[in-house]
Amino acid sequence: MSDTKKQASTMWGGRFKSGPSAIMEKINASIGFDKRFYRQDIMGSKAHCTMLVRQGILSEDDGRAILDGLDQVLQEIEAGQFEFKAELEDIHMNVEARLAEIVGEPAGRLHTARSRNDQVATDFRLWTRDAIDLIDQGLEGLQRALVAQAEAHAETVMPGFTHLQAAQPITFGHHMMAYVEMVGRDRGRFSDCRTRLNESPLGAAALAGTSFPIDRHATAEMLGFDRPCANSLDAVSDRDFALEFLSAASICAVHLSRLAEELVIWTTAQFAFVRLSDGFSTGSSIMPQKRNPDAAELVRAKAGRVIGDLNSLLIVMKGLPLAYSKDMQDDKEPVFEAFDTLELCIAAMAGMISDLEVNTERCREAASAGFTTATDLADWLVRELNMPFRKAHHVTGSLVKMAEDKGCDLPDLSLEEMQSVEPGITEGAKAVLTVEASVRSRTSFGGTAPGNVRSAAHAARDVFLADAPTIDEDSNGEPLA
Repeated sequence: MSDTKKQASTMWGGRFKSGPSAIMEKINASIGFDKRFYRQDIMGSKAHCTMLVRQGILSEDDGRAILDGLDQVLQEIEAGQFEFKAELEDIHMNVEARLAEIVGEPAGRLHTARSRNDQVATDFRLWTRDAIDLIDQGLEGLQRALVAQAEAHAETVMPGFTHLQAAQPITFGHHMMAYVEMVGRDRGRFSDCRTRLNESPLGAAALAGTSFPIDRHATAEMLGFDRPCANSLDAVSDRDFALEFLSAASICAVHLSRLAEELVIWTTAQFAFVRLSDGFSTGSSIMPQKRNPDAAELVRAKAGRVIGDLNSLLIVMKGLPLAYSKDMQDDKEPVFEAFDTLELCIAAMAGMISDLEVNTERCREAASAGFTTATDLADWLVRELNMPFRKAHHVTGSLVKMAEDKGCDLPDLSLEEMQSVEPGITEGAKAVLTVEASVRSRTSFGGTAPGNVRSAAHAARDVFLADAPTIDEDSNGEPLA
């Protein structure tokens, strides 16, 4: 690669006799990825310009020219007519250079009382805020799909598992509602992140603030922030919001991966609990019978990428002294990738759950196998015979062993056989040994009883699925300022 030196940059080259080498230019440029900030960058510049005019730092004529010029730059970018140039390094300098071509000298006044340090921190917060709103919409859609399945299958009995071994009967609706709660916590984490990031770095300048009489509260309000960041050093060097976004995204991706794993298991011929629609399944190039849950498998795999993005940024930030270091240029790509990956995975999971077909007969059959109502018998012994639970556990275990030796299930034992282990057992014990009786009995708050599931689904609609404002996005799924 050529290392030819170039003319010094017009943006910062007064200190330098010549420009960066080709290698330096390539490693230094971020326009390849931070051009995603163009809306937020122009939005921040318009707020900054408006404030400068109000404070008498910039003339009204210059301010009007800058605002009109920024509108033209925005139109050109959105029309695909803007040429992004690597030699201008980043989105800030690309926009400013084009603005100078449009309006001339006034463009050079826009950067008064700010730095690229507070500019990029502002852009990044604005973009992340928009991204959170889009993620929240996607998660709400997933919850809607889960709640709908829960309501449809409030009485569909299936085995509940521990250690992936059949444990106790539950309902399919109850299983779906578990993920509604998990996704609800994900939305809460993103909401908390949004609240904490909603402070404006604009006006912190390079690191120490500015001597110009700016109004940071005004620009914060114009940009929809709750307040300006209180410390200029922290304002330009903080990336906690990005780390928190990635942390919330990673936990959410883990939840999606767990559900994806269950879909993969449940669609096997050995389980056959559910069937994914053709829209979310693929076939084999050699085995005509194959029906593969590829969408679920890919959601499961992509969780690793999101977790890797969090780890990447943690490592970037761990050794940085205050305030800004160029290392922080590498803060954006992990966040962009995590957002793109998670948004796609959420949409895929919502689609899979919406179209899911549940094999109710197979689920019930599996729920009836493996002595899943043994705990119900132990509970009956405690209730009806006033037996200490530990003794009831031992008696039931003995009956399970008897049934296992006979090759039958607990309900198939005769009353006489049961009484040979515990004489106090009556015919009433048999009534609790069906899987339907088992799930109906689990009426404690949060339990699997069908009535509980319906109540939980109704409550979830009130808590999680209220009408939300629409977040606009472009054809590429980008957040709009």
